[in-house]
Parts: sequence; structure tokens; C-alpha cells
Amino acid sequence: MPAPHHFTTFDGHRRIASGPLPDNALALRRALDRGAAGPVLVFDDRTGRAIDLDTSGSEAEILERSALRAAQLAAPQPVAGEGGEAPAAAEPRGRGRPKLGVVSREVTLLPRHWEWLAAQPGGASVALRKLVEQARRDHAGKERSRAASERAYHFMVAIAGDLAGFEEASRALFANDLAAFASRIAAWPADVREHALRLAHSDA
Repeated sequence: MPAPHHFTTFDGHRRIASGPLPDNALALRRALDRGAAGPVLVFDDRTGRAIDLDTSGSEAEILERSALRAAQLAAPQPVAGEGGEAPAAAEPRGRGRPKLGVVSREVTLLPRHWEWLAAQPGGASVALRKLVEQARRDHAGKERSRAASERAYHFMVAIAGDLAGFEEASRALFANDLAAFASRIAAWPADVREHALRLAHSDA
């Protein structure tokens, strides 16, 4: 994903800013002040989603608010537990190893799974951690590719949903056929096409 945290602002199909959020917030305010045809949208390039910004007040106030907003967007989001609910607030920790960031959560397995885990060197906890880390390594490429497709799609829905070839481009994107994707959007406005291609690449 893009790093450091990067944002891009569009006035209609024209890119008018790209970089840190405060720069984009000022570009948004100035575009609105001059009566831009719009819509004027600020995109979080890590997700491809448009975000709302408060552009009221002085430029100094806009810069301060947008810097705080950027910090909020960069903060890790809570991970949902089983069934999609957010984990409960952490209770005060007793003895243990809090400096390691260990969090106790319920894991539901069949008896044969517990038996196998208990027989592994280091016990169930060590075995589970090794399995998770191995799965993360094995699927890292696919996860990056999926995330890139999703962020490009979010951007396209917001700004290019009415452009010719949108459906075909979306299918090529999620088929991970970037050559076909580039072909389907070749006739799109240059700024939209270039940004969609950038977001679609997993190493962007």
C-alpha cells in the first residue's frame, strides 16, 4: 500500500492535488472557493475511498484539522471478532507478559485440533502463532493483489462509474488481468486512467 500515507484530489476528472492530506485539504478549499465544476473529491490512496473534510475557517485551521484527520486515518483499525463484532474493550491486565502485546481471545476448534496442537513443540499457543505467520507469508502476494483491486475499484466507482467500459474494466481488475484492465480504460480521461492504474498495482 502507498507509504507514506498519500491522498489525491480530483475536480471532476482532473487531478488537482496529490500528497499529504493537508495539501489536499487546501486544494479542496481553493477549488470550492473558485466555484469548481466538480464534484471535488479527496481520495485516501490506501483504500481508494473518498473522504469528507471540513474546509471551514482559515487555512491554518484547515491545515491543523487535516493533519489530525490524517493521523486518525493512519491509526490501526479495531479487528472484528467472530460474527463481525468488534472486540470488547480490554480489561485491566494481571500477571503475564503485557509488553509483548499478547491479547487473549477465544478460539473454537474441534477436539482433534486441540489434541494435535497440544502435541506440537511449545504447545498450542506457539503452534497457532507459527501457523498464522506461515499463512501470512504464503498468502501475502494474493492479499496485496486483492487489496489493490479493491482500492482501484472504490476509486472507479466514485469517479468513473458512468464512463464507457466501466463494467468490463471492473471484471478485468478482479480477474487480476492488468493488461486487459489497462486496455478497457485506455479511452478514459488521462488523470483518472493513470490514477486507477496506479492504485491497481499491488506494489503502488
